[in-house]
Parts: sequence; structure tokens; C-alpha cells
Amino acid sequence: MAAGDEAPAALSELAELYWYPLYAFARFRGRSEGDAQDLVQELFALLLEKGVLRAADPERGRFRTFLLTVFKRMMATAHEKDQALKRGGGRTRLSLDFEQGEERFRQEPPDELTPERRYERAWALTLLDKVLQDVGAEYGREGKSLLFAELRPFLVAGSLPPTQAEVARRLALTPGALRVALHRLRTRYRDRLRREIGQTVADPGDVNDEIRQLMAALSPSS
Repeated sequence: MAAGDEAPAALSELAELYWYPLYAFARFRGRSEGDAQDLVQELFALLLEKGVLRAADPERGRFRTFLLTVFKRMMATAHEKDQALKRGGGRTRLSLDFEQGEERFRQEPPDELTPERRYERAWALTLLDKVLQDVGAEYGREGKSLLFAELRPFLVAGSLPPTQAEVARRLALTPGALRVALHRLRTRYRDRLRREIGQTVADPGDVNDEIRQLMAALSPSS
């Protein structure tokens, strides 16, 4: 995270992407809606004000693990500073859509996973959704929004995409041209995913292992 004037913007971007997995973790650990909101706000204020993120960056390992470790430590000591956590504690509060987050939390499927495993699943879903949105935005800037909309179902796990022949007819493409377009989309998505994950691990050699762990977090048996 950059220092100076860029730091608040960097923190805001970080928080907008990764706040929900932490919020869900707190809720699954039995914290109230308001307490979970305050804890998330407190975490990102801590990262900015105390320089925790900058200090940890050179050896941060997996960023999702680092965030959860700091968050759990903060939760363990939160009872000692409840007044500071309540509705701001004099700190700048980030503009996060907690109402949407609570609605998402209430729609989480019931299962026997631990809060830690639920956190990992929420993290994986958040990251994959960001990558999908980024690739969609790239296609939009290239004037290929329709192509992306038609091919998007082939990227989303659990969806039931139409047949390639049906999509080729709608796009007025030959079967071969559609296969090429789908291959290019998958390649771009994979490259963007690797780049995004590469920003959250200290060693570039850990990218493949991180991808495997995130995919495992989405497995029904995980």
C-alpha cells in the first residue's frame, strides 16, 4: 500500500474488494450485524493508521491468510475496546455497502463448514467475480460486450450454458470461429486470474498452489 495521499485511495479499493469475506466470518462466528460492521471498519483503519499492511508486505505470504489472522486477533481483543469499536471511535469510516453484505450473508447456504472455511469460500467467490467483471469490462472497451455476454456462461461454474452451436447461430459465427473466441476468452480470464492472485502472494511460485486452494474452497466437499 502506498504512503501519503495515495494510501486512503488504496485502502478504499482494498476494502471494497475484500471486506465481505471478513464480514461474513464475523457473522458466522456469532457477532451481531452491527458488531461485524464495526470490526471490519476497525480492521481497515488499523491497516492504514498503524502501517500494518506496509510492514507485513515483504513477507505477507498469502494475503487472505494475513488479513484473517489480523482480523481474528482483533476480534479476540475487541472486548477490551468496545467503546472504540462502536460506530467509528473517532476514525474515518469507509463507505461499504453493509446492507448488501448482510443480504448476501443471509443467503449463504447452510452447511457444516467452519467459519474459516466459509471465509475461504467467500474470498474465492469474491476474487473470481472481480476477475470476471474485469474481463467483461475489457471486452466492453473493445466493443465486444455482446460476445462476452454470450460466452460468459461458459466461464461461470455451476451455470448451464447453451450449446456452442446455439451461441454460434446467435452471433453469426462459424463453429470454428466460436471455438477460437471461447479459447481466447478462457485464456484472457486465466491470465487475469493469475495476475490478480499474483498480487496476493509473496512468492510468484505460489500462484498455482493458491489457485488450487481457492478452487478447493469452492468444492462441495471442502
